[in-house]
Amino acid sequence: MKTIGMLGGMSWESTASYYQALNQEVKARLGGLHSAKICLYSVDFAEIEQLQHQGQWQQTAEILTDAAQKVEAGGADFLLICTNTMHKVADEIQSGISIPILHIADATAEALLADGCTKVGLLGTGFTMQEAFYKQRLKDKFCIEVLVPEEPEQEQVHHIIYQELCQGEIREESRQVYLEVIDQLAEKGAQAIILGCTEIALLVQQNHTQVPLYDTTALHAAKAVELALS
Repeated sequence: MKTIGMLGGMSWESTASYYQALNQEVKARLGGLHSAKICLYSVDFAEIEQLQHQGQWQQTAEILTDAAQKVEAGGADFLLICTNTMHKVADEIQSGISIPILHIADATAEALLADGCTKVGLLGTGFTMQEAFYKQRLKDKFCIEVLVPEEPEQEQVHHIIYQELCQGEIREESRQVYLEVIDQLAEKGAQAIILGCTEIALLVQQNHTQVPLYDTTALHAAKAVELALS
């Protein structure tokens, strides 16, 4: 079994979901007392969040590259960046390490295409919904068309992530906001919705809507275990 490197803490709420998903998947595949071999570095998210909102992306890349180098030194065979948003600096991180990064958008896109989905809605932080680093990868590499909410809804989605979900707060009224946005995207032709922030699945699960949901945390973790056991 290969050792899975995790760059976590963004937020620790979703990193806990990753850790659980990785171990559950290994147990499901191997049985018995098997668990995942993991090397985890967890950053202080307050530092990262402040730099994000200041637009200081190069500084975030430097912090995360240093952390990724520690994960590699700890024996990891490949790396998971346990957040969608910080894949914005994935190329910078990759340039500073010799082990490969398993990209979260690739794991998600492969699952979408396997199910015949080529037009999807994307929920995530404002950075993920607005900027090209995630949407363009889906379009260019996988020919997947991506729809995002209108600006007022984007602001709501972003606010709930940072002010509630990253702080462990799960509110029914916020779930209803997300479900309304999901319905709007489906009405515009989205065949499925990417939960493109690793905290969103803490709030919205498949039993809450008939629109197919693709949980990036779960998909990323499943792909990591597949690679670890290959």
